[in-house]
Amino acid sequence: MTAEEAVERIVGALAEVAGLRPATPSLPMGREGMAVDLSPEVVQVRLIATRLPIPPLLDRAARAVRPVLAGTEWENARLRLVVTDLDGAAFG
Repeated sequence: MTAEEAVERIVGALAEVAGLRPATPSLPMGREGMAVDLSPEVVQVRLIATRLPIPPLLDRAARAVRPVLAGTEWENARLRLVVTDLDGAAFG
């Protein structure tokens, strides 16, 4: 699997986790992959939380992403999920 394919699959897996979305700069749609950094040591995903509480959301996100990495060169990398912002909807 290429890095681009892995990023695409990670973003797809995270789409199934209600309450989190990839943190992207203010760019046109389709840039969700910019929230993912891959290295052999660390897979980092920057997220925006749209719900609270955050810890259970991160647990679900980790369970969604880990299978995507299985069998790839990133399989043994540490998974770092970073919430960079809270959407105002989280307080509604």
